[in-house]
Amino acid sequence: MSLIERYILRIAGSAFLVGLGVLTAVIWLTQAMRDFDLMTTKGQSLIVFFHVTGLIIPSLVMVISPIALFIATLFTLNRLNGDSELVVTASAGFSPFQLFRPFAVLIVAVALFSGLMSLWAMPASFRALRDAITEVQSDFLTRIVRPGTFNLLEPGLYFHYRERGPGGALLGIFMLDRREEGQNNVYLAETGIASKVEDQNYLVLETGTIQRQDKGAETPAMIVFDSYALDLSHFGSRATGAPLRPRERGTFDLLNYDLSDSYVKENEGRFRAELHERFIAPLYAVAMGMIAFAALGAPRTTRQNRGLAIAAAVGAALLLRVGGFGASALMARDVTGVLAAYALPLLGCVLAALYAFRFALDRPFRRMRAVFAAA
Repeated sequence: MSLIERYILRIAGSAFLVGLGVLTAVIWLTQAMRDFDLMTTKGQSLIVFFHVTGLIIPSLVMVISPIALFIATLFTLNRLNGDSELVVTASAGFSPFQLFRPFAVLIVAVALFSGLMSLWAMPASFRALRDAITEVQSDFLTRIVRPGTFNLLEPGLYFHYRERGPGGALLGIFMLDRREEGQNNVYLAETGIASKVEDQNYLVLETGTIQRQDKGAETPAMIVFDSYALDLSHFGSRATGAPLRPRERGTFDLLNYDLSDSYVKENEGRFRAELHERFIAPLYAVAMGMIAFAALGAPRTTRQNRGLAIAAAVGAALLLRVGGFGASALMARDVTGVLAAYALPLLGCVLAALYAFRFALDRPFRRMRAVFAAA
């Protein structure tokens, strides 16, 4: 790689890192503020707050990386054009393919990085987020909830205990669960204590009853127990309970999902869409980089308007992403949408490349036409 190419790569790479960092920080901050109740209402520390909210960063980075690459490529080319550096290099015999080489290195690096995020880091972070939220709910239930009061854990779920006993045991437990429409569940127990089994948190109730009454039933069904383990993952968002959602499963699990599982069978479209979206994500990084290069890759003098080219590039990138969301929705409904989901970013890459190198590709044909005309 020549000195000029390293110079261009350094500018583009720095712009990408700055853009990625700023955009991720801004969007993470807006998302984190929605979870601020972890400290205010659930009594968690600042460390827990940053740990839980920080687990969404891989998913943000996966989405933001192509956008940051697009912005960095436009910024670099606009700067080079503004300083007339592209005009000088083109006059010195610098071909469009040579100009594209440093951007190609950056595009490939970002595509690989985006693939790493989508195929491994994002599902791992969502699984860790699920476990972290369960830990927060467990801690809130067994340590933060005050005795002698009826606490609304979430709409339709009330929890009460009389007092604390030795070893952190909860005495005189009452719980009313109305989250399922048309069904009321009442849990009564003399004692309860939190425990963890194989990374799963449970509230073990001792000596009590469960009353279940369905809509229209005159009398509730009564279950008497000596010991009953209540999965604490069901306290809080219903999404934190089993089974794992598609985005919380590893890529290998999605490649081998079991259609005999009732949950998988009911949500086969979501599983299919999630799997292919992880492989398609790097393609959008390539497409975004190519669109930006096609817009400003040709040398322009200071008198030539670059605003129209930038606006066209932004419009094309926006259209590509909106189309991608539509293809993703189609993919979840019908298997034929898979082809459209892959074709869209690939078509964007091809069209952008043809436009970016139109003059370089046309040169051999012009020479051939001149030869035939002379003959």
